[in-house]
Amino acid sequence: MQFKRANRLKKCIVISGFLLLPALLMSQGLLMNTQNRVTTSLNGLWNYIVDPYETGYYSFHAEIYDQKNPSSSAAFYNNYHQKNKAELVEYDFDKSPVLKVPGDWNTQKENLFYYEGTIWYKRSFDYNLKENNRLFVYFGAVNYKAEVYLNGKKLGIHEGGFTSFNYEITSLVKQKNNYLILKVDNRRMKDAVPAANTDWWNYGGITRDVMLIEEPAVFVQDYSIQLKKGTNRTIAGFIKLNGITKDEKAVISIPEINVEKEIQLTVGGNAVFEIEAGNQISYWSPESPKLYKVSVKTAYQLIHDEIGFRTIETKGPDILLNGKPVFLRGICMHEEINGRRANGKADAVKLLSLSKELGCNYVRLAHYPHSEYMLRMADKMGLMVWEEIPVYWTIDFTNRATYLNAQNQLTEVITRDKNRASVIIWSVANETPLSEARNTFLHDLISHTKTLDTTRLISAALLTRNEKGVGIIDDKIGEWLDIISFNQYRGWYGGDLATAPDAKWTTPYNKPVIVSEFGGDAKQGLHGPKEERWNEEFQEYLYQQNLQMIEKIPNLRGISPWILTDFRSPRRMLPGIQDGFNRKGLVSDKDKKKKAFFLMQAYYKKLALQYNR
Repeated sequence: MQFKRANRLKKCIVISGFLLLPALLMSQGLLMNTQNRVTTSLNGLWNYIVDPYETGYYSFHAEIYDQKNPSSSAAFYNNYHQKNKAELVEYDFDKSPVLKVPGDWNTQKENLFYYEGTIWYKRSFDYNLKENNRLFVYFGAVNYKAEVYLNGKKLGIHEGGFTSFNYEITSLVKQKNNYLILKVDNRRMKDAVPAANTDWWNYGGITRDVMLIEEPAVFVQDYSIQLKKGTNRTIAGFIKLNGITKDEKAVISIPEINVEKEIQLTVGGNAVFEIEAGNQISYWSPESPKLYKVSVKTAYQLIHDEIGFRTIETKGPDILLNGKPVFLRGICMHEEINGRRANGKADAVKLLSLSKELGCNYVRLAHYPHSEYMLRMADKMGLMVWEEIPVYWTIDFTNRATYLNAQNQLTEVITRDKNRASVIIWSVANETPLSEARNTFLHDLISHTKTLDTTRLISAALLTRNEKGVGIIDDKIGEWLDIISFNQYRGWYGGDLATAPDAKWTTPYNKPVIVSEFGGDAKQGLHGPKEERWNEEFQEYLYQQNLQMIEKIPNLRGISPWILTDFRSPRRMLPGIQDGFNRKGLVSDKDKKKKAFFLMQAYYKKLALQYNR
C-alpha cells in the first residue's frame, strides 16, 4: 500500500479492515517482539501536570473537551501556548516539572507518594518518516487508564496497567515539533481489573518503555513459532501480515536446525504452518535454556527472534517438561525492587538472579503481567514462569465490561509472550470469592485462553475450605484447570504452627497440585523467640512447619512461597515493623536476606537432588 505523505491528513485510509480517521486513529493490533524492530526510544524526561480536578479534560460544565470542543485552548492535550500577554491560558507543559519515563510518579516525587488521580504527561519529538513507511507509538505499560493524543488528535484509550498497547500515527506525525500527550489516571475502581481493593502499591504513571516503531507498508505484525501440542518434533504456528493487498510469502528460518519454510499468505494476511524438524532439536529447560536464532522474512522486512522449544503437559498428578516429571521449585514476586516499580533489563536480571540463588527453577509473576524484559531474561536464565492477569480478590464478576477488560488484558499478555519458552502457565485469577457469577467469569477466561494458546497449562490461585480439620481442595474451577493451585497461610492468618505437620489435606482432582502461596512476615534484622511474630526466627519456624505439612499434600508438584522481596502496600501500617511494606519477603526491600531465605535455599537444594535436576 502506498502512502502519499502530502495528503495524509486529507483523507481516510483503509488498512486491513480498519478505517483510520484523522480525528481518531484506531489501534492496528498489538505489535509483538518490539525489541527486534526498528525503534526510536521516547524514554527520558517528560513534562507533567498534576490535575486532580481534571481541569484539562472537562469544561466547567463537565463536558469532555475531546468530544464537545476538541480544539479548545483549555484542553491540555492541545498543548496551547499564549499568543499574546492578554490571553488567558492556565497551563504550560514547557514550564512544568519533569518525571522520568519509564517510572512511577509515587517514588519520584515525595508530594505524589500517595497520589491517585490524573496526571498529564507530554513529550515533544521530531521524526523523519521514510516515504511509504508506517509509524506506530508503543507503550510497554501505563497504570491504569491512558488517553493518548498526538498533535492534538486523540489516538485512543487503553485500560489496564500492566499490558502493552500501540497506535498507528502515520497520518499525524510531522518532521518537526510533534507533541505526544497522555492523560494517565491511576484511581482504583470497583469495576476495574484489578478492582479497588488490593495488597500492593498502586504505582501511577508511564511505568514501562515508550517507543516509536517504524514499519514498511506491509509488515509482520504477529507470529507464533512453538512446538505443536502433542508433538516434540513439529514446529507449528501462524504468521500475520498487516497491510497486505495481494498474495505474499514469508520465510521462516532456523539455521541451526536447517529449517527454512516458505509460507504463502493471501489477502487477509494470516497463514498457519507446520514444520517437521526431525531429531535435531535441543529442548529448552532450566538446566539447559537453549534458544534458537529464528527469523521471519518477507519482501519488505526481516525480523529476528530467539525462541526455545520445549513441551509442557500434565499426566495424572505429574507435570511433564519435555516428557519428564518436574517439581516446580518456585517463588512469587511482585514487579517491585527496593520500594519502587521495577522496570528495565537490569531490574529483571536482579530479581531473577535472586530467584536462581534461592534454588528456583520456576517463578510466579504476581499478580499481573510483568515487563517483557522479565520474560526474555527468564528464557535466557532458565526459569519457568507462571504469568497472571489481575483478576484479584473482589472483581465485579457480574459486570460484562469488567469481563471484557480482563479478557483484553489476557489477550494482550498472551499476544506478547506466546513465543517465550519460559512461560508454562497462564493464570486467570487469584483468591477470588466463590459464586456462580465468578465461576462463569473464570470459565469464560479459561475458554478464551485456549482459543489463543493450546501449548501451555492453565491454572488459578484458589482458596480451600476446612471440614473437620481436613483441608479440602475442591473449588469447582478446578474441573477446567490443568493444574490445581491454592494459597494457604497456616500459622499467620489462622491455624496452629505446632500442629501444622499433622494437618490432613485432600482433593478430588487427579491433577498436579501447586501451593501457590504460603508464608509470614518478618522485619529483617529483628530477632527473638520463634513464638513471637515479626522476627526472623518466627518466619523461619513458620517455614519449617509449613514445609513439613506441605510435603504431605496429595499430588504436590510445586510450591511458590510468598514472596521474594518485601514490597510496598498501604494496607500494612504497623509502625516500626511494616511501615507501609508487606514484610513476607525472604529478602528485605534493602536487599538483606532473612533467615528463611537460607532455609528455603537448603530445602530446594534437597529437592533438586531428589529430582536429579
